Amino acid sequence: MIDASLEMPDKVRDLQIKLYRKAKSEPDYRFYQLYDKVYRADVLLRAWVLAKANNGAPGVDGESFGDIESKGVMKWLDGLGKELYDKTYPPQPVRRVMIPKPGGGERPLGIPTIRDRVAQTAAKLILEPILEADLEPNAAGYTDIVDADLSKYFDTIPHSELMQCVARRVVDKHMLHLIKMWLQVPVEEKDEKGNKRLTGGKDNDRGTPQGGVISPLLANLYMNRMLKGWKRTQRGEQFQARIVSYADDFVILSRGRATEALKWAQATLTRLELTLNERKTSIRNAGKETFDFLGYTFGPHFSRRTGREYLGCSPSKKSRNQIKEKVGEHLKPSNVRRWEEVRDRLNQKLRGWKAYFSFGSPTKAFEALDEHVEERVRHFLRRRRKVSTQGTREFSRQRIYGELGVLRLRGPLREARS
Repeated sequence: MIDASLEMPDKVRDLQIKLYRKAKSEPDYRFYQLYDKVYRADVLLRAWVLAKANNGAPGVDGESFGDIESKGVMKWLDGLGKELYDKTYPPQPVRRVMIPKPGGGERPLGIPTIRDRVAQTAAKLILEPILEADLEPNAAGYTDIVDADLSKYFDTIPHSELMQCVARRVVDKHMLHLIKMWLQVPVEEKDEKGNKRLTGGKDNDRGTPQGGVISPLLANLYMNRMLKGWKRTQRGEQFQARIVSYADDFVILSRGRATEALKWAQATLTRLELTLNERKTSIRNAGKETFDFLGYTFGPHFSRRTGREYLGCSPSKKSRNQIKEKVGEHLKPSNVRRWEEVRDRLNQKLRGWKAYFSFGSPTKAFEALDEHVEERVRHFLRRRRKVSTQGTREFSRQRIYGELGVLRLRGPLREARS
C-alpha cells in the first residue's frame, strides 16, 4: 500500500517549477512535448497518491482503491503507464449520480473510474503550472458587492473554445487528444425505470464533465477570458472595483458602481455563451449586509468581548452544517473499523477543515464544532461498547480529547481558558 501522506517526489516538483517559470517568463512560448511526461512513473505515482487521498467512490467499472491495492498498486500503475505510452488508453464512461444540495434539491455529479482519475491527475500535474501562469492574479483557485454564480458553467462551455484556450500554450497533439477524449466521454445514468443508459459521448460538444479532476482547471482557464477582458478594458478603474473568482463563483467589489459592473459581467458572459444564475446573483452593501463566498461569510461581525461591530469573515453556516454532517456520517454505527482508524480519519477531516477556516474569526465555529464532535464521539463509542448510561463518565471530555486522541480545534484542553 502507498501512504497517501507521501510528499510530492522532488523530480515532479522540479518539473512543475521549470514548466511554470518557462511559461511565466515567455508568455508566447508554446509547449510541444508534454505527453511523454504524463506516463512518467513518478508522475503517475504522485497522481495515485492525490487521487487516493480523496477516497472517492468507484466508477462504472466498480473498481475501488482497495481492489487496486489488493492486486498491487505499482503493477496497476505500470499497466496504466503502458496504455498511455502505447496511446491505447481509453477513458471509460462517467457514472452520474444525483447528490443532495445543502439548500434543497439535487445536482448531478460525475464519477470517473479511478483509472481515469489517476490519468487526469497526471495530466493536471503537467498542465497546471503552464496554464496557471496565464491566469490573472485575481483568479483564485472586499463597499458594494456583486455576488454571482454561473448556473450552467460546466455544461455550456463550447469544447472548441476550451481547446483553443489550451492550444494557445500546448501544441502537443497527443496531449490535446487526451483532453478532447475526456471532454467527450459518455455519461452512464439511469432512466426513470432504473435502466442504465449512455448519453453524450462524441456527439457532445459542450461542457466539462462535473467530477472530472481536470474540469476545474479547464473551467478556470475559460473563465480567465473574462478576467483578461476586465483588465484590458480597465473596468477596475472605471467601476472603482476589483473582481475575485474561483471556478464558477466570483465577486466584484465596487465603490458605488456595482450596478454597472453587474451589467458588464452579464454582457461579457453572454458573449462567452455562459449564463449567470439569477437566483444566486445579487448586489450587496458589504458594510451593512453579509454575503457568502468560498465557504466564508463576509461582512459585519460583532466582537464577543466588546460587542462592537467590525467587518470580518468567519465560516459560513452552510460550511458549519456540512462538516457536522460529515462527522455524523463518519461516526455511524455501521462504521466497524478499529477505533484508531476511525479516529485518524475523523482527525484528518477536522484538521483539513481547521486549516481552511483558520482565517478571520473562526473561534465561535470551532467551539460549536468541538461540542458537536464530542457529543458524536461519545454516542458512537457508547453504542459500540454497549454502555447503558449516557457515557459522560466513561467518555468524558478530557478522555475524548486526551487518551482517545480526538483533535480539538481550539487546541489541547490543558491550554484552554475557562
